[in-house]
Amino acid sequence: MNSYDFFCPRSRYRGPFTPENLVFDANLQEFAQKVTTISCLETGGKLSPEQAYNEIEALWQKLQTAKQELGIGDNGHDSRS
Repeated sequence: MNSYDFFCPRSRYRGPFTPENLVFDANLQEFAQKVTTISCLETGGKLSPEQAYNEIEALWQKLQTAKQELGIGDNGHDSRS
């Protein structure tokens, strides 16, 4: 195991398989990892609360865009629809 795998672990995708779901799962895991890092930086005083909020909001917008582009939740891609 290298240091990247240790600090940024990835879980296997376990939902209904479609290429879109797999890509979105990877995007979601990356979002969660970055939010965790930003939260730790804010807690440690390296980022202001406003900076942390703005960075997380930008990541959220990026995730929403990816969801829309992949069509997750539309046309039967999401099993919970």
